Amino acid sequence: MPGSRDLDPSSSPRALLGAELRHAREKAGLSQEELGQRLFVSGSFIGQLEAGTRRMQREYARLLDEVLGTGDFFQRNCGAAAKSKYPEHFAEAAEAEEQATAIREYAPLLIPGLLQTPAYARAVCRAYQPTAPEETIEKLVAARVERARILDDPTEPLLWAVIDEAALRRVTGKRRVMAEALRHIVGLAHRGRVIVQVLPFDAGAHAAMQGAIKLMDFEDAPPLVYFEGVGTGRLEDDPAIVRHQRFTYELLTACALSPEKSLALFEAMAQDYAHEEHH
Repeated sequence: MPGSRDLDPSSSPRALLGAELRHAREKAGLSQEELGQRLFVSGSFIGQLEAGTRRMQREYARLLDEVLGTGDFFQRNCGAAAKSKYPEHFAEAAEAEEQATAIREYAPLLIPGLLQTPAYARAVCRAYQPTAPEETIEKLVAARVERARILDDPTEPLLWAVIDEAALRRVTGKRRVMAEALRHIVGLAHRGRVIVQVLPFDAGAHAAMQGAIKLMDFEDAPPLVYFEGVGTGRLEDDPAIVRHQRFTYELLTACALSPEKSLALFEAMAQDYAHEEHH
């Protein structure tokens, strides 16, 4: 949603905790690095907590109360900030997306969540949970659609996605669902809202064959990289790891089709899927 990245402490529990953490740290006369050392985390991690790009876990809340002399303030309030409509392993990454000024993503197996249509998202969620009640699936789809509304803002975040050809060839849902999904991406690109490249099969071996990459940049916090597996995920802020994954992403963009050729492929495949569905 437009402006959603401007945290309002009066309406966001994470923003409130971040603002209170910054106030308590400065009152204690500690820099982010000094506070991080006492919690055995990096100074950038403290900065991300203060900026609201990382959620405060209970074990850190307890340590912060001890180090900063805040009684049990952070312990009492971190529970409210941790509530999320997203799966536990992805919740922190989804919240970070809302604050990001730029997102660069390599998707090897499926269309990225921010680019999915409701029908495509429904097919993905149903595949993940084949025995779940319909109500559960619809809640997951609604959360995914809500995530994508950050693209309603005309300028931020920058979204640059490299999508493997395998994600486009795998029929997820029905062929008409694939046709709609590909045309949706083309529409976003023509509006100048996203940059999309296809990593074709004939690119051969490449630097990210081991899995997906999501890089996120922020205005007032260090960058993050998110790694995701089946039912698992983690955010990483180590500068060396982020730097390496950024280089990997740059290699992928060099191997991928140009944005213009990628859109032409999207359009051709959408037409093929629609024709196959019709017949």
